[in-house]
Amino acid sequence: MNTEPQNRKPQLPELPRSIEEVPVVYDQQELDTAEKTGIEICQDSIDPVLFIFTVKLRIDDKNLLKIEVPRSLFIHKTSNGYFIRQGSSKTEMPTEQLARLFQSRSQARIIAFDEQFVPNTSKDTLKSDLYERFITQSATADAVEDLLLKRRLLVKEDQQNRVSVAGVLMCHDKPDDYLYNSFIQAVFYRGKERDANDQIDAKDFRCPLDQQIIDAMGFVYRYNAVAARKDIGRIDFPEYSMRAVFEAVVNAVVHRDYSKTGSKIRLFMFSDRLELYSPGALANTVTVDNLRYSQATRNELLARLLSEITLDDDMSRQVVRRLFLERRGEGVGIILNESEALSGRTPVYEMFDEELRLTIFAAKPPWQAEV
Repeated sequence: MNTEPQNRKPQLPELPRSIEEVPVVYDQQELDTAEKTGIEICQDSIDPVLFIFTVKLRIDDKNLLKIEVPRSLFIHKTSNGYFIRQGSSKTEMPTEQLARLFQSRSQARIIAFDEQFVPNTSKDTLKSDLYERFITQSATADAVEDLLLKRRLLVKEDQQNRVSVAGVLMCHDKPDDYLYNSFIQAVFYRGKERDANDQIDAKDFRCPLDQQIIDAMGFVYRYNAVAARKDIGRIDFPEYSMRAVFEAVVNAVVHRDYSKTGSKIRLFMFSDRLELYSPGALANTVTVDNLRYSQATRNELLARLLSEITLDDDMSRQVVRRLFLERRGEGVGIILNESEALSGRTPVYEMFDEELRLTIFAAKPPWQAEV
């Protein structure tokens, strides 16, 4: 086995033409190393990350490593470029052919990305306690699959039922198993910069999207400092409006680009502000300047599903709404107005390399703000 310097990415090996050409690995430790190398190649040398399945086999007293490469939603690039298999060898894909491939994938996305199928999924990928929220409770077992197809939680692909992107995100207990980086990462720092020495807490929320929203809200609530004055009764002065934070997190979840697997939703809390990063450019003609007045939904199916889920009473009181999504186009206005009323500063939306950042400034108690 060839070894690569640690500061270099491993290169893709030539594929064998038959099982007789597969190098035999006699030692179990070497077999483990080969498996690890294959996984590292797919994670570090291919963009976006390529998920593979590995199986260790023993055939005719020979140890073999079987690697299955499933069909993918994406066009993958190796560290050396785009390649195509021709006969027994691989060649770099011609520019014209690559352009046609990108064009065909773009045309395929006339179907919204959240309605596209996810490879290597089936009805069994969906968890019944999660999908039953979206279908008739009295449905018979035979009718369930048809209802899931009607709701686009399942979609037909090559005469088989596959789970849609929205189905994985809403009805699988860990969407990140199938859609890389489809989770929220939250970090709280005691200072004003992203410094590991100042990190107090960090969490990754890898559950269905509605629960990701609830967990992110709980994280912010835990570190939302609340000052109080007791002149006439108790008056609380929180740093952040939980109603505004809820709208911000819901917007990030609904409008992020799930085809961008290289980044996750990131929520950072500092001593003076909260930052929320959502992968993907703004949809259609929306800009950071007209966000308050524009409405465009990137993931229509996701939005529809979230608009059917009822909040519990405690969360409903905090955010002054009954459903996760009410689709009135008021979200950005609530974020801006509620936050400015608390801190005296208008939140800021900015685009950085097809990633939207929202900054909400922490409010100071009135007696500090007056100083």
